[in-house]
Amino acid sequence: MLFRSKVDTFFGVFIFIAIAIIGAVTILPIFLDEEIPKAAVIILISSFFFSVGLILWPIFYIKYMFTEDYLLVRGGPFRSKIVYEDMTKVSRTRDIFTGYRILSSRDALEISYKTSMLGSVKISPKDEREFLKELQKHCPHLTIDL
Repeated sequence: MLFRSKVDTFFGVFIFIAIAIIGAVTILPIFLDEEIPKAAVIILISSFFFSVGLILWPIFYIKYMFTEDYLLVRGGPFRSKIVYEDMTKVSRTRDIFTGYRILSSRDALEISYKTSMLGSVKISPKDEREFLKELQKHCPHLTIDL
């Protein structure tokens, strides 16, 4: 079963501001410098689209997929396979700026598991209730602390 990540307003505004800053640094010089070489224009525009692509790819392609043996957490080039037997606890969190996180909302779940380098992963499934039901089917020993 496949779940997508929810995107809240805070996160959307945060990403918009980041893209605006990148645009100011890379696109604005094209309009301010009258004698800018064409090669510089190409480099600046390319760096803008490359940077924005790197920001948007992991954010808007976040998926959480249940397989037979593990939960696949995927966001752009980042992915984690979390084996159900290794999961120990699920709890709510609003701390989205620290730790290992593949999410796009402040309303998040933290899944603790044994094989994680940082101890847990933070995710934000759009349909949280259905996600937790599916997680409990695959992982009945899991402690759910909501």
